Amino acid sequence: MQFRLFTFVVCFTGLVACAPQDPIQKFSGPAQGSTYNISYWSEQAVNAESLQQQVDAELSRIDKVMSNYRKDSVIEAFNAQTTTDSFEVGSELVELVRIAREISSQSQGCYDLTVKPLFDLWGFKADKFNQPTSEQISETLAQVGMAKISEEGPSMLSKKLPTMRIDVSSIAQGYTVRRLTAILEQAGVQNYLVEVGGELQVRGKKPEQKPWKVAIEKPLPGEQTLQKIITIQQDEPLAVMTSGTYRHYFDANGKRFSHVLDARSGSPVQHQTVSTTVFIENPTYADAWSTAFLCLGSQDGKAVADRLGLKVLFIDQHGDELQELASDALRQTKAVTLQ
Repeated sequence: MQFRLFTFVVCFTGLVACAPQDPIQKFSGPAQGSTYNISYWSEQAVNAESLQQQVDAELSRIDKVMSNYRKDSVIEAFNAQTTTDSFEVGSELVELVRIAREISSQSQGCYDLTVKPLFDLWGFKADKFNQPTSEQISETLAQVGMAKISEEGPSMLSKKLPTMRIDVSSIAQGYTVRRLTAILEQAGVQNYLVEVGGELQVRGKKPEQKPWKVAIEKPLPGEQTLQKIITIQQDEPLAVMTSGTYRHYFDANGKRFSHVLDARSGSPVQHQTVSTTVFIENPTYADAWSTAFLCLGSQDGKAVADRLGLKVLFIDQHGDELQELASDALRQTKAVTLQ
């Protein structure tokens, strides 16, 4: 799936180089405009070749359903439809729309799968800054809104405006992680780290009961240094999803314009939050929420996270200084430790 990973910050496993007897198995490959990496070990025999074949086949299948960069995908067939008739898209896309609608509501409409016309209006598609007028923003906002997309039963969607489009890149990668972990678990693997384009889920422990560790990159343009090392203390599955504003933006007229757009105003967000990391059991929700919290910013986002009991780390930038803010649930959890 040729997703552009604008909102995602690099995460990695931080695994120490393995000795020859280390039972951790690894394989990787291209996925969704980026790469995937899987590390796992199992006390029972696992056919590694078959496992990788299943993973690659699932990635190809998801690509055909959800890629907004393939004209022959299911989602693009729906987007190309110029009527308001119900359209067969399959249960997976309907589920993603349902989850996105839930998170859009909880984020007061900041998060929205239909913002692509605004993305294009501001010049992010062409990678050339365009300062729209208030009239242009208002006209484009008329094409935006989750209320203009309807689920029609378990496998069909419809539009209220024929020209509307859905972009699922802010949620589909998390869903992909979920599907790949299901393949490992069906094969009997209970200890793994699955990562797609920086979005990941872990379960269990490394050998000798050592915890999995992941890292968050410092959210500054042009830097590839560590901000945080996260140690996963629980054995149950946990998704770790990070979104950031610092990979795609415009500097113009003495201001920085982030590619993260607030669907309520039709404009780039104005707050100082540059990175959000979400720790949730379900990677589909984690992926969408990381974008939603990045849209809300730390002040409004923490209030939502605390109300819902979600574990979230916000990083704000003030000049050259980075400031971290953890939600109440993250500060109180024993599932992860941050260093």
